[in-house]
Amino acid sequence: MKLSAFARKLTADAGITSLMDDLGNAMASGDDLIMMGGGNPGHIPEVADRIREILAGISQNDEDIRRLVGVYDPPQGEKRFISALVDLLNREYGWGLTPDNIALTNGSQAAFFMLFNMFGGEDGEGGHRHILLPLAPEYIGYADAGIAPELFRANKPEITYTGEHEFKYRVDFDALDVTDQTGAICVSRPTNPTGNVITDEELARLESLARQHDIPLIVDGAYGTPFPSLLFTDAAPTWNEQIILCLSLSKLGLPAARTGIVIASAPVIRALSGMNAILNLATGSFGAVLAEPLVRSGEILRLSRDVVCPFYRQKMVKAVAVFTEAMAGADCPWYVHRPEGAMFLWLWFPGLPISSLELYRRLKARGVLVVSGHYFFPGLSGEDAGWAHQRECLRVTYSQDDDRVADGLRIIADEVRAVTAQAERP
Repeated sequence: MKLSAFARKLTADAGITSLMDDLGNAMASGDDLIMMGGGNPGHIPEVADRIREILAGISQNDEDIRRLVGVYDPPQGEKRFISALVDLLNREYGWGLTPDNIALTNGSQAAFFMLFNMFGGEDGEGGHRHILLPLAPEYIGYADAGIAPELFRANKPEITYTGEHEFKYRVDFDALDVTDQTGAICVSRPTNPTGNVITDEELARLESLARQHDIPLIVDGAYGTPFPSLLFTDAAPTWNEQIILCLSLSKLGLPAARTGIVIASAPVIRALSGMNAILNLATGSFGAVLAEPLVRSGEILRLSRDVVCPFYRQKMVKAVAVFTEAMAGADCPWYVHRPEGAMFLWLWFPGLPISSLELYRRLKARGVLVVSGHYFFPGLSGEDAGWAHQRECLRVTYSQDDDRVADGLRIIADEVRAVTAQAERP
């Protein structure tokens, strides 16, 4: 039985497919692994208690139970949730939205699959349009999302050193090449894997480039503003019809509800709704019905600002302190990307004598599951494709139990020291 090229790519050992298989198999094995590889959110008691209260109320109301599990929603998504979100965003930010500007998807991963193939790939006129990623490294989940080959073009970043063992990526606008074959620009904010937050000025410049070329700027806000607000630096909520803003309920503590939110111009929302109908018939209602009271009251913003963000900020500070102590006096160079948001540390070991993939394998053998950095550079081409930096980085999640995270970071530091010492022996 012959598979298409796209189907063969999905069965290959690469990208998000490989990562999710690895995480799932590790969890199912029952081994006592320290899980620092995925993007699973941490357990936040106050958020869990509110969800429990809402579920209890729904369970006592026949109409709410029917909304939750008993009817197909329209392909655009659950209408009451969309209406509440429109009211909230207009009230808080004056965006001038109508319900025609919002669609729901079965998780933000589904949204990006639809958007990337809507604006990239074969254009029907003999051309091939690409999605431009202005700041590699970028999210692993983008890499395999294209039906057409070579869907992405990525831009190497500028690297600035912001501390003795800290650095930050910035958009290299001088090298950024937006062409007639660019179908859209896409950036995550904060960025998964690095925790980088592009500045308001950088975002405005990207929007200006998108406007000049009459293409959308897709902003992946799964960790960002206005919710769940996993931000440790200033970043203004921004939307207009040049921007496609993608949000999620996952990092609030509802990853299994698979609820993605797309805010865009009405024609984009109509196209997404049509694709939803083909792919899913209807989007799932569970996350939308659960979150609707939080959105209608505005509590979702308070929880994000006052509960979720401080929870992850505290974990980040602890993780950086543990790793800094574990690497003190190390004979090898090491850096942490300035953690400005999300739930990850991005570790860079310049001149690492083994690849990050081999380091990942060694750490897995020691009971620590991380993600090799080489997965996060889709779309680099030419001389940039061989950039050694890709094989010198690890993504580490700090969202789980603090003591387990600390143990894992110490093992990472120990293994890096060991491989460096081994390489230096005559």
